[in-house]
Amino acid sequence: MPRIVSDRANKTDQVVLLPSSLEDPTKAPPGAYRVLIWTACISISAFFAALIIAYVWRSGMASYWEPFRLPRVLWLSTALILASSVTLETARRVFRKGQWRVADRLLLVTATLGIAFLSAQLVAWRDLLRQGAYLMENPHSAFFYLFTGLHAAHLLGGLIALFVVVFGRKKRRELVDVVSYYWHFLTVLWLILFEVLRTVT
Repeated sequence: MPRIVSDRANKTDQVVLLPSSLEDPTKAPPGAYRVLIWTACISISAFFAALIIAYVWRSGMASYWEPFRLPRVLWLSTALILASSVTLETARRVFRKGQWRVADRLLLVTATLGIAFLSAQLVAWRDLLRQGAYLMENPHSAFFYLFTGLHAAHLLGGLIALFVVVFGRKKRRELVDVVSYYWHFLTVLWLILFEVLRTVT
């Protein structure tokens, strides 16, 4: 099968060859995954931006807006997701050097940290329930569940993508790149959400 050189070949000391999608229509052309993931990130950003605007606007209305104590475990959540971004970025860089086994281990560490993050979010929900902050009774807590729940759902998608990369048969560097981009995006998104939840009460 004909081979073409990746557009990232000049960024590494090793030339990367990818299957030519021009001859094989079942293969995605180089760069297609990156375009898709950035399009998805822009859409998700617009969606969460609308939610944040609605949250800030609703917080200015005193009716039925009851404050609650932000669960302390969210600080642990933040540390976990930041650590997972570090391990994933390290995995991406060592993968570029051809150290696939080391990269796989780091990807599994990232997945473990991601699962720990989701577990910490469940603990935060349990903390809110103990405070009497339920989903349907208080718009303030409803936004909290909405923010954290939707973010957790997107992170779960990132976890699935991580496992596909680790246990998949083909190790394409572009897949590792787009998964890391998406994960870093979710990390930044969580930092924004956490700051909004922490400051807007």
